[in-house]
Amino acid sequence: MSTFLMNGACETSFMQWLEKGMKDTFIHNGFSLCEEVDENIQLVLNFTNHDKCRPFRRKAQATFVVSVLEKGGPVENVFKEAYPYLIRSLSNHLMFINHHEETTTFFFLTPEQGCYQIAYKQGDNEATLFQKIYDRLEPLASSQLVIDNEFHFDLPEPLWNGDDVSQQLKHSGKKLDEMNLLPAPFPIDEYLTPRDMRHLHKLYGIGGLSYGNLSARQDENHFWMSASGIDKSNMNKIGQDILFIKGYNSDDNKIEVSVPPEVTPKRASVDAIEHWMIYKEHPEVGAIVHIHAWMDGIQATEINYPCGTVELAKTVAQLVRESDNPTQAVIGLKNHGLTITGKSLEDIFERIDGKINRQVPMH
Repeated sequence: MSTFLMNGACETSFMQWLEKGMKDTFIHNGFSLCEEVDENIQLVLNFTNHDKCRPFRRKAQATFVVSVLEKGGPVENVFKEAYPYLIRSLSNHLMFINHHEETTTFFFLTPEQGCYQIAYKQGDNEATLFQKIYDRLEPLASSQLVIDNEFHFDLPEPLWNGDDVSQQLKHSGKKLDEMNLLPAPFPIDEYLTPRDMRHLHKLYGIGGLSYGNLSARQDENHFWMSASGIDKSNMNKIGQDILFIKGYNSDDNKIEVSVPPEVTPKRASVDAIEHWMIYKEHPEVGAIVHIHAWMDGIQATEINYPCGTVELAKTVAQLVRESDNPTQAVIGLKNHGLTITGKSLEDIFERIDGKINRQVPMH
């Protein structure tokens, strides 16, 4: 049974109307409403506001939190206006509602900087609106995160300082920076209190937000990959900037990482599960690059699954499998960016040179 919880106070008549409509729609679609917080709640609809943007303190990593906030008047840059509230509310998703002139626009923002929208005018069919909102949120709330790591301090000594493959990864990170494909990490600590930072780190191991990642196969069963939350243009330390991925422990739902002894390791990128699936299925794939950019004429996912979920990884892996050449595929991630496979990192950069659009289309 899928479960959800309504949290926070609705201070306007519109938000009260919205709360009731969302509640009724989720129940109609088979969700069960919970009255108390527990570790098994699947989805939380967290109603908040600008002045007191309080986070919902989930008890389990698997609880998907959607914060809901409204604002009237023109908004010049919805991302700049709304993204800090996504961070402050410690949410997986933000539904930012803007009333302007005769239209109410529902903007859906993701931590990966995705932003898409639904427009609604008075007189439009209410049931259609609420079903559209449900259709946007339900697949995301039902997805399975794979973001925990299992660290093994058993990296062979010859690899403590890396090898030729990890050096290629380092140089490729600099190349992404030269191509202006590494947006600045979001200054998450400027928007969260120390207490909220501790809570975020406890649940997700997050100490910062950065975007994009890259990996390269080391041998048949292992690959090197950029760590989470780091500056990809300046990767140096093995076990912190560049990680040796051993595999995926499906029983514990954890990515296995081999690191040198006496190193305080950083988390693997949330996309490690996606890279692992592709490497496992396609032995000829030697490297994978993920960037927040776009290319014309590519296959793309239909649902904007969160990064680090099994569902996104399986969807991308399927599109790679169905491509004309899985070894050299370019897959679009809806409202997000690109996953590009290649025989090597050099192969990938040669193929994308001059073909990248920095603006990701939002639908």
